[in-house]
Amino acid sequence: MREVADDPAYLEEVLPLLVDLLDPQPGNSYLDAGCGEGRVMRAVVEAGARAIGCDLNLALLRLAHAEGPVVGCRLPNLAWIRPGAFDGAYASLVVEHLADLASFFAALAEVVRSGGSLALVVNHPLFTAPESGPVVDWTDGEVFWRWGAYLADGSTEEPAGQSRVTFYHRPLATLLNAAADTGWSLERTVERGVPPSTEDPLLASQVHIPRLLGVRWTRR
Repeated sequence: MREVADDPAYLEEVLPLLVDLLDPQPGNSYLDAGCGEGRVMRAVVEAGARAIGCDLNLALLRLAHAEGPVVGCRLPNLAWIRPGAFDGAYASLVVEHLADLASFFAALAEVVRSGGSLALVVNHPLFTAPESGPVVDWTDGEVFWRWGAYLADGSTEEPAGQSRVTFYHRPLATLLNAAADTGWSLERTVERGVPPSTEDPLLASQVHIPRLLGVRWTRR
C-alpha cells in the first residue's frame, strides 16, 4: 500500500473511478473493505457520507484512523458486523489479493442492506493474466497484447517494497458470476486503459489495452 500512496496514478485514475462508481450519498454509511491508509475513506467523508474501514495491516490502519473509525480484520471475515448494517461497500485494488472470491462477495452481501451498493476497482483481468504482456512489432512500433493464460484461474508473486504480494487472476466472467451468485445485481461496468496524456512512448502505444476495471452492483 505504500506503493499505492506514492503512485500519482492512484489519485488521478483509481480513486476518481471508484468514487464515481460508488456515488456516496450524504448521510449514508459505507464499508471500506481493505481501506489501506484511508484515501478513499477521506473522499467518501468529504462527500458527506460516513465510512468505516477495515484492513489487516495495523500500520496502515493507524493512518486511516485519521479519516474515520477502523477495524483490524482479515478479509473476507466480516462476522463482526451485524447484517444489513451498511448502505454500501467498496474495495479498491483488493479482490486480486484474496484467494476466496465467493466468500468475499457473500460476506459483503450479508452486511449491506437490500438495495445497497457495492463498487469495486480492480486491475483488469486481461492485464493480470499469467504470462500476459505487451508485444511490440519493431517494424512499425505497433503494440499488441499477449493474452497469456487468461481463461484459467491462477496467481503470480509480484515484488512490493521489500516483500512480495500474491495476485490472483480470474477471468472477467468468474468475477461477475461470483457476485451474481451471492446476491449482487450488475448495474455498471467501466474499463480504462492508459491515460492518453501519458508521456511514456511505450505506454502511450497501449491506450487501447484495458488496465483497470470498475464495477458497481446493487444488493438484491
